[in-house]
Amino acid sequence: MGSEIIGRGTWYDKMALKIIERERKLGRSLDIIKTEMGLGASGFPHIGSLGDAARAYAVTLALREQGFRSELIAFCDDKDGLRKVPAGLPKTLEKYLGFPVTDIPDPFKCHDSYGRHMSHLLLEALDSCNIEYHYISAKDAYTNGLLNNEIQTLLLNAKKVGEIVKAEVGQERYIEVLPYFPVCGNCGRIYTTKALEYLPKEDKVIYVCDGMEIKGKWIEGCGYKGEANVIRGEGKLSWKGEFAARWKALDIRFEAYGKDIADSVRVNDKICREVLSFEPPVHAKYEMFLDKSGRKISKSLGNVFTPQVWFRYGSPQSLMLLMLKRFVGTRTLDVADIPSYMNELDYLEDIYFGKKTIPDKKELAKLRGLYEYCWALKPPKQPGIHVPYNMLTFVAKIAPKGKEIEFVTEKLQSYGYLQKGQQPDQNLRRRIEYALNWVKDFEEIRETPITLKPEEKNAIKELIETLKTEEEAEKIQNAIFNTAKKHGIPPPEFFKTLYNILIGAPQGPRLGPYITAMGRQNVINALQRTLN
Repeated sequence: MGSEIIGRGTWYDKMALKIIERERKLGRSLDIIKTEMGLGASGFPHIGSLGDAARAYAVTLALREQGFRSELIAFCDDKDGLRKVPAGLPKTLEKYLGFPVTDIPDPFKCHDSYGRHMSHLLLEALDSCNIEYHYISAKDAYTNGLLNNEIQTLLLNAKKVGEIVKAEVGQERYIEVLPYFPVCGNCGRIYTTKALEYLPKEDKVIYVCDGMEIKGKWIEGCGYKGEANVIRGEGKLSWKGEFAARWKALDIRFEAYGKDIADSVRVNDKICREVLSFEPPVHAKYEMFLDKSGRKISKSLGNVFTPQVWFRYGSPQSLMLLMLKRFVGTRTLDVADIPSYMNELDYLEDIYFGKKTIPDKKELAKLRGLYEYCWALKPPKQPGIHVPYNMLTFVAKIAPKGKEIEFVTEKLQSYGYLQKGQQPDQNLRRRIEYALNWVKDFEEIRETPITLKPEEKNAIKELIETLKTEEEAEKIQNAIFNTAKKHGIPPPEFFKTLYNILIGAPQGPRLGPYITAMGRQNVINALQRTLN
């Protein structure tokens, strides 16, 4: 078994097998195996929000590959209350703090509510990545009675739920109040209410709207005392119970979760088993993306790196690679990482089409499988034309306004990436547009960070001096060759180092003509940045 390759050889294939084996042991039906991801609707979807969907969908695809019907449920938490106004949005929204997000008007005026607007941004990103899902809105789920049996069971066993919460996380709130938030019939808020008593014959809870602290800020309740019908969607379950209710009602068998909600998941697992008598789904815990890019993009989006920002500079498949490549470990993320993911996707494509060889069979299967999952198992029939991202941005930077595509095309023909007269295909054209967006938005092109030996540093310093005065392409080509020899570096190695710095790939067009075309000062600046 140790040497056997499961499915396509990736972590997702192993997880699919683990789910199947566990479900068989539990003796549950395998007619359809559902995976789930939660869809936030209270702020701009962060790039990490897409991670839930990408990972769960890869498991769904792996289950299908092993011969089972599987479906990803995208459950949208649009019944949640607004906890704070995201940066970049009008302060006037503060009056809606504590309101369910689908009861708040859309500040952009293009959807029927604030919640629908935010969830639509993420759904749009899922569609771009070819992630198929069955969408369920919490608002609709509660209104249509999807969770009614589970709500009734949890409220009848509220004491047990309270004890589990206290035992697991030390929170005593649910010893005193029911694990349910009614929407106040008077002021419309959801988080300011306390459900005090359940009337099972009438399916109602008695509540009082007396305020709650949200994100360190006290939201005053209106003091109203009323009743809410729990089977008509006049409120929602608290997080300490809602996951469990969803898992049982929808028969969910796999859900990944972020480290930040580990406590909630542990509590819900226990509630699921001990109160709802349902074995919770298999979980996989991942760590969060730490966002260090907010400074660059805060103008329009208030410190949030959204999938839409990624799609301005990189392909949906490169974003899938970011999500699927590693499951554990915290990662810092910056817009400047996009070019390296684009280049890495090219590398995987070369492996997939046999242009690069990987001797280790397991590693080969894993990398080929990863490439296929980045394409949601619909990879292209043939490899695309690979032009290093850095190089495209250099060419884009000097392209004359209004004639960018023609200029870049002509350069790619002269460098041999395209045949004479050959036009870029749809894929390459899109890449050129990413590079044009990049140079429009960021002045500097981030070089590929490489470690230089002392002799390489000295050779680069000397080459910089030469470039300050030498204008002819052929003489620059010879100077690179002679500088390498003078510093005891084999010329092919020095050329490779320069290619890696300037275009992020070990080879490329003839360097002399390339440097003159890119503008010697641009190249000098790039080389100087690697010396710092």
